[in-house]
Amino acid sequence: MDDRRTGAKARPGPRPAAKPAPRPGLAPRMAALELVGAVLDNGEMLSVVLEASNGPLHGLGPEDRARAQRLALTTLRHLGRADACLKPYLRKAPPPVVHNILRLATVELCEDRAAAHGVVDCAVALTRGGYTRQAGLVNAVLRSVSIEGRERWADLPAPRLPGWLRGRMLSAYGAKTVAAIEAVQTGTPPLDLTLKQGTDAAALADALGGVLLPTGSLRLAAGGQVSALDGYESGDWWVQDAAAALPARLLAAQSGERVLDLCAAPGGKTLQLADAGAEVTALDISGPRLARLLDNLERTGLTAEVVTADALVWQSGPFDAVLLDAPCSATGTIRRHPDLPYVKDASDIKALALLQGQMIDRAMTLLQPGGRLVFCTCSLLPDEGEAQITAALARHPDLTLDDAALAAEWIDPAWRAPNGLRIRPDHWADTGGIDGFFISALRKSR
Repeated sequence: MDDRRTGAKARPGPRPAAKPAPRPGLAPRMAALELVGAVLDNGEMLSVVLEASNGPLHGLGPEDRARAQRLALTTLRHLGRADACLKPYLRKAPPPVVHNILRLATVELCEDRAAAHGVVDCAVALTRGGYTRQAGLVNAVLRSVSIEGRERWADLPAPRLPGWLRGRMLSAYGAKTVAAIEAVQTGTPPLDLTLKQGTDAAALADALGGVLLPTGSLRLAAGGQVSALDGYESGDWWVQDAAAALPARLLAAQSGERVLDLCAAPGGKTLQLADAGAEVTALDISGPRLARLLDNLERTGLTAEVVTADALVWQSGPFDAVLLDAPCSATGTIRRHPDLPYVKDASDIKALALLQGQMIDRAMTLLQPGGRLVFCTCSLLPDEGEAQITAALARHPDLTLDDAALAAEWIDPAWRAPNGLRIRPDHWADTGGIDGFFISALRKSR
């Protein structure tokens, strides 16, 4: 499996054995075990596994689906801590499936503080799907963890970024900032909503128990079923990280403008542009990823032309403005996607950087003279951000920074960087952090 947006590659590996007999709480734990195994042992992107029609969540009710997904994500966020906690009790590494059973249970015991009896009982039951000989080991280890591991858990350091990424981050930001980013990424991120124009933000915040952020997003505590929240059925909002909502705000589309959203899926930016009254064309190479955008357009009552095509060869325009959210390493989204460090490596960074430059060049051909271009990537690597704009300005004498847009009053001074805005996960750490992004606003001369 290849994902053009993230460059992830699948690797073969063991799968959990057949599902053991049902018992209370076992089904979501079994699903979580399969999800974690798909990431760690098979090298699959969690988002792909979750969307599979016959995947681990198939047949589960909404509550168990949410529980399985939450446990898998929490385990991936705290995998380093779980392994450190388990190390004193393991003379040698157990089979991968058994190791993952121990990791899931350790996270439940130490991070979630779940009752030891239910956790240990279900963990032992999971071994009986093909690893019965390991049941005694699992029982003994987890009994020790439930007594001793919980006391040591809080003192264990936050899991580090993988070496291929951490070295680059240290060079770009220094040890103190990298440690702050790693600390934020261990927490479960809040849920951010972008509100449709005309929605009473204060009333909705009060109804949902949320907090309005300085940029206009509504932040809620994580947890719960999204489709059950007030305003979902009426299309008053859509889920979108506060950082992901910034590029469209920087573009500031006007009513009646022709605007192109390049690499549009899953569509949050398209909804923002359409909500501003622009005539939006949303283009992406992935038809399946555009399906969510079509669903949200219908739910919110907004309109856009949705096109499945390769941006490098697609012909149209010219447009008044182009928003290019270019394919990248997605290293800024680890707080929401903790599977990324275990699926990705540095092998695709050069290819992605080359593709980003090609897409900037392509966007310029689709932009009319005097038009605006906002370029962004959800990457923390300067090669996929600041360096791209430096190179683009050198290649295109008719391209300049849009200083007026980059001076907008709503921009946090901490975000300002050469050639644009650099948002890091440790920004707003006291309220749950924010995804990492680089965003630049540019203008094509007349």
